[in-house]
Amino acid sequence: MGNRMTLGVLLCLTAVSSWGGMFPVMEHALRFMDPFYLTMVRYGIASLLFLSMLYASEGRRALATEGRAASLWVFGSMGFAGFGFLVFFGQQKISGHEGVVNAAVIMATMPLMSAIVTWLTSGKRPTTFTLAAIVLAFIGVFLVVTKGDIRLLKSMDSRFLADLAILAGAFCWVFYTWGGSRFSEWSPLRYTALTCALGTITVAGLTGFGTAAGWLHVPHGSQLHSVAWDLGYMVMVAGIFGVFAWNAGNRLLGSVNGVLFINLVPVVALAISVISGEKASPGELAGALLVIASLVSNNLLGRPEFRFALVRLSGLGRNEGEGAGLDN
Repeated sequence: MGNRMTLGVLLCLTAVSSWGGMFPVMEHALRFMDPFYLTMVRYGIASLLFLSMLYASEGRRALATEGRAASLWVFGSMGFAGFGFLVFFGQQKISGHEGVVNAAVIMATMPLMSAIVTWLTSGKRPTTFTLAAIVLAFIGVFLVVTKGDIRLLKSMDSRFLADLAILAGAFCWVFYTWGGSRFSEWSPLRYTALTCALGTITVAGLTGFGTAAGWLHVPHGSQLHSVAWDLGYMVMVAGIFGVFAWNAGNRLLGSVNGVLFINLVPVVALAISVISGEKASPGELAGALLVIASLVSNNLLGRPEFRFALVRLSGLGRNEGEGAGLDN
């Protein structure tokens, strides 16, 4: 049991470390390519790899959509086109250290966003504590975005729109993840491969339309060469390897334990930025800590055994107090 737990922890740490490192890598890549072509190339390569892996592990029949192509296309478009375009576009508009930290912190709120999506789709209202955690998490995001100085809001109209784009992209990924529950009889690889492939068609179509309209320009060979290592990281490390490490780690630890590790994504991103010579303001640090505290406390209080332990401790405290009163 101990080895199983240790392996699960290592796998989850590997996954979130690769995702935290994705944002600084993206910051470099977006200097050379627009987010639309970058998304198309990234997911184009990833979808071919996923489909090859699916064919090798589950056979030709797993490539069939079983009459559910429309649903797969919608979820794939949300998860890959919506997420890729909006998050990378927002990060490019902010750029630098601020773009890296803002994107990572906003993405870390996804477990709480999923509670909102579940509420909207199933009518199951989150607990009062979860709603409070959502509010605290967004206060933390607000502190990161403003660096703890509300006066900056007066001069950050474009930054605000960029942060909204990242937030919308995060919601797209939450919706895509929720869509996986409607394919529970499929393996995670099959859902990922087919949605990635169909979502990439949407990415290619929108990018082609933007190019034809003159809004986008086909990248030159030198641009592709400049982002070759970045694409390699995003496809192989943060994409293929990170996703598989995450799925395997959650299978060993359970999703309730595994989701806690998502809190480390902004920590890794912020640490990389600081190591690279950037300075984090007290407001950014306080905001990041508030987001992490909200996520951790909501996760822990959602566990029956943790609530039982708190009730037991509070009961012991009252008993001790009553005993002390009797002695007096």
